[in-house]
Amino acid sequence: MKLDRRGFIQFSLGAGAGITLSPLPWKLTDDFSIWTQNWPWTPVPRTGEVTHVNTVSKHCGSGITLRKVGDRATKIEGRKGYPVNDGGISIQTAADLQLLYGPWRVPGPLRRVGKRGSGHWENISWEKAIGDVVQKLSDLRRKGKSHTVACILGSDRGTVPQLFSRFLKAYGSPNFIRTASCDDTYELAMSLMQGAAASVAYDLEHAKYILSFGCGLIEGWGSTVRVIKAHSIWRSGNLKERATLVQIEPRLSNTAAKADQWYPINPGTEGALALGLAHVIIKKSLYHTDFVENHTFGFEDWTDDSGRRHIGFKRLVLKKYSPNAVSRITGLSAKKIVRLATAFAKADRPIAVWGRGKGTTSGSLYECMAVHALNALVGNINKIGGVSTLPEVATETWPKVDQDHIARTGSGMPRIDGAGGSRYPFTRYLPERWPQIVNGHKACLIEALLVHEADPYYTTLDSAAVARAFDRIPFVVSFSTLMDETAYHADLILPNPHYLERWEDAPTPTGLQVPILGLVRPVVSPQFDTRHAGDVILTIAKRLGGVVGDAFPWEDYETVLKETIGDKWDTLEEAGYIEEADYTPPVWENAFATASGKFEFYITAFEQAGMKINKDLQCLPHYEPAQPEGNPATYPLILIPVELTRLANGAVGNPPFCMKTLEETELKKNDLFIEVNPKTAAKYRLSEGQDTMLETPRGKARVLVHLFEGIMPGVIAIPKGLGHTAYDDYLAGKGVNTNSLMGVTEDPISGLSATWGIRAKLTRV
Repeated sequence: MKLDRRGFIQFSLGAGAGITLSPLPWKLTDDFSIWTQNWPWTPVPRTGEVTHVNTVSKHCGSGITLRKVGDRATKIEGRKGYPVNDGGISIQTAADLQLLYGPWRVPGPLRRVGKRGSGHWENISWEKAIGDVVQKLSDLRRKGKSHTVACILGSDRGTVPQLFSRFLKAYGSPNFIRTASCDDTYELAMSLMQGAAASVAYDLEHAKYILSFGCGLIEGWGSTVRVIKAHSIWRSGNLKERATLVQIEPRLSNTAAKADQWYPINPGTEGALALGLAHVIIKKSLYHTDFVENHTFGFEDWTDDSGRRHIGFKRLVLKKYSPNAVSRITGLSAKKIVRLATAFAKADRPIAVWGRGKGTTSGSLYECMAVHALNALVGNINKIGGVSTLPEVATETWPKVDQDHIARTGSGMPRIDGAGGSRYPFTRYLPERWPQIVNGHKACLIEALLVHEADPYYTTLDSAAVARAFDRIPFVVSFSTLMDETAYHADLILPNPHYLERWEDAPTPTGLQVPILGLVRPVVSPQFDTRHAGDVILTIAKRLGGVVGDAFPWEDYETVLKETIGDKWDTLEEAGYIEEADYTPPVWENAFATASGKFEFYITAFEQAGMKINKDLQCLPHYEPAQPEGNPATYPLILIPVELTRLANGAVGNPPFCMKTLEETELKKNDLFIEVNPKTAAKYRLSEGQDTMLETPRGKARVLVHLFEGIMPGVIAIPKGLGHTAYDDYLAGKGVNTNSLMGVTEDPISGLSATWGIRAKLTRV
């Protein structure tokens, strides 16, 4: 068999991905565990009884089985039979014992004694630590400044995030903020088009044609193991029975390498391509006639009650998004656009999947809507192998919060991120926007910030702006288990136990189509002087007293959890999860809670909200390019982030075992590589391994060049998850934090960060 250049690249990367998904890394992990016994902090278990205990990973939502010798945890394996992963395990979860026993654990309550960020702390008692928080919050509430308190959490789902949210409501602040993810845009798109305030669910296991717009399915999108197992299903059976995976993105990722087809297009033009595909599907009458004609609104031109004529989705895409027009935007030939659209529309159970990388950024609303419109055109909404809204296992509701005058006044104040205001009325959170708002005001908008299971100091775009914003906040409290960047720059750390040491619920992982509620349970004794964040919030509320204390009638967090689960608790405790396996999404007649009662191509909610929309175009999914920040004359290249399966880039840093799996073309000692196409390198006289200065409008860093033909000319790529300044020598000081080079380009309707990258230039050192 003869391989051309592209075929060789795909074969090589596919082999690499195959190795990643094979048992080899786990054998390497065993080898690492032998020679790393020399590390002084690595626990060497004593002889004793061997037991196995089940719980759920907080990192990926997978069921896991912990092997113990006495009370020492010695190995984490995937739990067989757990609905999400059925015995599989991600590389980060397999290495979680390093986070449990590692030196970056916060051993007890700490109070800053030196300059913020200097790393100088004093040990204090829990009584004093909680007393400091109560004193600060009491003073602010007494002064009528309750609205200047904010919380940033990694999620808003589950009992612990809801305790924080309830606390703010009772205290009197609207400023509950969830860190950025694809859920921000998913939820908004589903709300506008389907009337459901929920995230998206993809039935990947039963789909037969998966069209992925930049979604890093193999890289770790949603629940990592679940998607990898779905990929195995797509590859099972004979060639006629196998599912087809098509990946659209400017770089040959592992997902692209494992796909049947890879279509590289210009960065940021995915929305245009989706509408170009819609053009072909509509023009050839390949759309699902029953669904489109009977269960959608705004497909055809229509006239409102006032007699005003409105353009429909059909006329829009036929007029503006011909294959030739879209080819000029995306760089993909018109012939390929027609072929791709035809294959998608004619396939059995086709599904269009949207997202960027692992889903750790928000993205363009119109782009997400354009991709979702493809699912509507083929009628694969709420069907087997299709897309629906993300269901949750039903739990008991909590008592209503009775607010006093201070709470009502404070909760009614504008949010510090601008979400839900007149400019962005539909958006619940704007996690990338609050730093610029804080920095743009003379007054101190945030007097106290509480952070739980999030590391906004590291993960938020434009790190310099985030650092300036933190400097303006007088009082920062971290509930972190680990000494991450936010904890390192806090005034007070109230450490939460590791998830292997505590109780908690684990809601349905993002993207899963079946409602599942998992139980995180303590499987080892606490290693340090930590307290459950839920118990700490309960204690703070009760110490504040009044309506704040009254809003928390529970004795402790465990009581909260049991009462919330209600009569399902015994089942949850015994099995470790509750699965509504017989759940089916509602039929089309009952599926949509929009004003029209149908799936909406034309978004009636825009007009109902009184938004100043002058063109019909803005009410329809369309391509409105969000240009990457920077002048092309000064910054001729486009820098995009790369999210790797073996490199954690969220609130929790990469464990040492995972660091050892990075290639020498990704990280060499402390030096980071960027990927550059050989044609681009030749233009700027760059060679393999060359020292280069990478510069964007937001920052610059010294990097090394790695020549990679799997990236489009004019585009360069940088891994996300390095450049930490906290943790310890196994992680800190290695590479560059990609977020320090990235800026925020606001989506015109949602206000969320709309771009996947920024303009850049390379200079030889």
